[in-house]
Order: sequence, then structure tokens, then C-alpha cells
Amino acid sequence: MIGPDGSQLGIKAVPDALALARELDLDLVEVAPMATPPVCRIMDYGKFRYEESQRAREARKKTAHITVKEVKFRPKIGKGDFDTKVRHVQEFLADGHKVKVTLQFRGREMAHPELGSKILDEVIEAIAAVGKVETQARLEGRSMTMVLVPDKKPVKKKEESGEAVAAEPVAPE
Repeated sequence: MIGPDGSQLGIKAVPDALALARELDLDLVEVAPMATPPVCRIMDYGKFRYEESQRAREARKKTAHITVKEVKFRPKIGKGDFDTKVRHVQEFLADGHKVKVTLQFRGREMAHPELGSKILDEVIEAIAAVGKVETQARLEGRSMTMVLVPDKKPVKKKEESGEAVAAEPVAPE
């Protein structure tokens, strides 16, 4: 048996241990039932449960929450749209999110899946600085999907004021 202050009280019979716990106005809690003899502790069980829940809540706060963002492409995407979507993918990866890149085929586009894989390869090249491929591209029905993850080191966004390049001074004529 262990006392409320953590000291060893020795081996006691259950009625004696219960009487001692009631005398201190605390609870008798079995902490190691498989030990021989079983180990019991005198404590305030309500306070113990509250502290455990607080520790669990703190542990949950410290865990990283990774969300999966999805960006959809088409085989006949224009250059401007492609650049915009790749920029979104890079921002998501820089923020630490996983990105699911989906390429959707319609109608006769299914006859040329190599066009889709070419677009996905261009996406991989464009995001090489901030992320890498977790799941390679694979064709599932009428869509081709792959999953990208951020690199291990977090990418910090450059501040516009600190990273601005000064222009060369122009001499007056």
C-alpha cells in the first residue's frame, strides 16, 4: 500500500486499508492489480481523474494536425490556370498540409492518360522545392490521383520588406 504522500505503508489487509483511507477522507485506488500482492494507493480519485484529463488535453494540443487539401486539374488546362493551381499547391505545402492532386478526365480524354501523367509530372517539378510525392500517380476510374507531402524542414515565407532587392541607383543626366 502507498500513502497519499507517496510513502510505502507496507502490506495491509483490505479492511485496514479502507479504514485508513476513510480516516484521511480519501479514496483507496488499486493501481497495479496484476502485481503480487496487488498495489493500492490512498489518493483523491476525483482530483486524479481531473489532472489526467488536463494532461491528455495538453498532449492533444501539442499534436500536429495535418489536413489534406485537394487541387483538381484537367488534361487541357491552360498555362495561367496551371500556374495558379501550382501556386496554391505550393502554399498548402508551405503551410504544412498534405495535398491530393486530382486530374479528372472527361469523355474521350480517357484515351490519352499519358497527357494526364505529363501534367502531374510538371506539377512534381514545380513543387520540388517545397514538397515531395508520397503516393505516386495512379489511374482510378476517370481520375488520376497522387498525394504530395511537405518536406521535413518547414518552409518559412519570405517577408517582402526584408527580402526586397534594391534597384540600381540611376545617375541623373
